[in-house]
Amino acid sequence: MALTNSQYNTIMKEYEEKQLISRHALDDKINYVNQILPEYQKITSEISSLALQQASRLLEGNDSALEELKISLRDLREKKKQLLLDAGLPSNYLEPEYVCSDCKDTGYIGTNKCHCFKQRSISLLYQQSYIADMLKENNFSSLSYEFYEGEDLLRFQNTVKTCRDFIDCFNSDYHNLFFYGTVGTGKSFLSGCIAKELIDTGHSVVYFSSAGLFEKLSRLSFDNNSKDELSDLYEDLFSCDLLIIDDLGTELINNFSSSQFFSCLNERILRKKSIIISTNLSLQELRDRYSDRIFSRITSNFKLCKITGPDIRMYKKRLANRK
Repeated sequence: MALTNSQYNTIMKEYEEKQLISRHALDDKINYVNQILPEYQKITSEISSLALQQASRLLEGNDSALEELKISLRDLREKKKQLLLDAGLPSNYLEPEYVCSDCKDTGYIGTNKCHCFKQRSISLLYQQSYIADMLKENNFSSLSYEFYEGEDLLRFQNTVKTCRDFIDCFNSDYHNLFFYGTVGTGKSFLSGCIAKELIDTGHSVVYFSSAGLFEKLSRLSFDNNSKDELSDLYEDLFSCDLLIIDDLGTELINNFSSSQFFSCLNERILRKKSIIISTNLSLQELRDRYSDRIFSRITSNFKLCKITGPDIRMYKKRLANRK
């Protein structure tokens, strides 16, 4: 499960909290039983004493005495169960209760991650990708070619194939995608399709609109009380399996945003961590708006996918207004 450090720590903290709640609940039950059943506590003490004797006999190699102790311990445990039943309590009343009985709320079965850990990872990946709601509609199951024709259709079909290849080879080949073209033609939609497929297979995906990303970086960078949050954000931006920056060009472009954008691109390229960028800018507008080194990084390290056609969002809106 490809989690960033901060994501992994978040999940493990949740398990620690579950274990703490379980221990407190068990302590409360033990105190209650000891209050209403004084005999129960006496048997518990006797079992502890016998267990020590059992260990001693085991070291001495006295097999007959050891067998007698085992029988005595079994009988005492049965008495404890009967005391609970006589008090109207289930015989397993003092057994720890876990949210997941398979891993006992540790997240691991031996050295392997439990199924509950894997499920929580996927849930967290959706939550922290910032696109959980968007992916309910933006996925390959709702893909349609009906809005395209001619050269626009050919471009879109080729881009869809590129997207599927990107997913199929994600674990073996390093690639970046740059979607550009006219407004409302499916660039964000295809980013979402890829994100859903990768998240569903346990990959970490972080999504930001370009404006949202640089606004958040700016706010955290100039707030001395947000150093930890800024550090976590950089960790996610640099370490997640896939970073999606949507609507590039809508952010406030200044020295800060440009330097942050270049740093993010450069760091992920050096780490061979995939990026998807979508924009309504043409390549000429991209060159004019950003520095030569940003333009160079994108044109040299990304597969450029041009998508053209009608504004599908406006088309759907007009159809809805007619109904």
